[in-house]
Amino acid sequence: MAAMATTLTSSLSKTQLFDTKSSFHGSAVPTRPQPPKSASVTMSAAYNLDSFKFQPIKESVVSREMTRRYMTDMITYADTDVVIVGAGSAGLSCAYELSKNPNINIAIIEQSVSPGGGAWLGGQLFSAMVVRKPAHHFLDELEIEYDETDDYVVIKHAALFTSTIMSKLLARPNVKLFNAVAAEDLIVKNQRVAGVVTNWALVSMNHDTQSCMDPNVIEAKIVVSSCGHDGPFGATGVKRLRSIGMIDSVPGMKALDMNTAEDAIVRLTREVVPGMIITGMEVAEIDGAPRMGPTFGAMMISGQKAAHLALRALGLPNALDGAVAAQPELVLASAESDVVDA
Repeated sequence: MAAMATTLTSSLSKTQLFDTKSSFHGSAVPTRPQPPKSASVTMSAAYNLDSFKFQPIKESVVSREMTRRYMTDMITYADTDVVIVGAGSAGLSCAYELSKNPNINIAIIEQSVSPGGGAWLGGQLFSAMVVRKPAHHFLDELEIEYDETDDYVVIKHAALFTSTIMSKLLARPNVKLFNAVAAEDLIVKNQRVAGVVTNWALVSMNHDTQSCMDPNVIEAKIVVSSCGHDGPFGATGVKRLRSIGMIDSVPGMKALDMNTAEDAIVRLTREVVPGMIITGMEVAEIDGAPRMGPTFGAMMISGQKAAHLALRALGLPNALDGAVAAQPELVLASAESDVVDA
């Protein structure tokens, strides 16, 4: 592995390289030490709860700080490299993988106030998250603990995955999450998707109850649609492609078959039209693949694959083209096998 990494470094410029500490590349992540059971509870010596008092501040300062920073983000990301629509498990995994390249700017659009989609819980509002091997390598990279069996692992609460990947992702300087924002439409130029049309989610949900509220836009070199399965805001990317004639049909996902579904979702993750990549459960909607059920490995790996498809579309090194050392268990299918008949 070290020899392969050395060869890669010598053949690519530093600006082209992204962090290769990825589950795609089989990097070993050390296990975190467990705290002693008798650990005592301590607090910072910087303050005393008996005489605690905040520093004074003007209300206008708080408002100005929030407004200035948000508007600066809107200006910065009005024209960006990649827009990811939908911050569920697939979208977050895609953004995490992409953000390892510090030269790529990534805007994430999420209609809910709370990003994460269905990944806050397992199936039927249960807590645990089941991840089939070998997708557990991604959990190792994120340093998420789990119980292990021969063929799958179980995280004691799905929120551990969601909160962990969000905290690591959103700390990166090249990522901005615009939550409570809906993607109302696509920007299409010369039969290529070139960005998204956005609006506040509450406005989008109430267009019929008020006078017209015009949207905003984000231009992007690549749009990744990870809107999930059909629903009020689900599968909106592929449904819009169908309505404007860029694809023929959206048959909808078939009945549940986990063993078929998860493999299919990863295999069929692809650039479905020029400029737009689909990932996660939206893949099942456009291809009529079986629904996945309450396992999440396909969401994670589909998101990672979408990231490397975006890197390919941007002309950057990626695991699909063998530009980085890939772990044998997670080598992705070639581009030819990604394309299927409608």
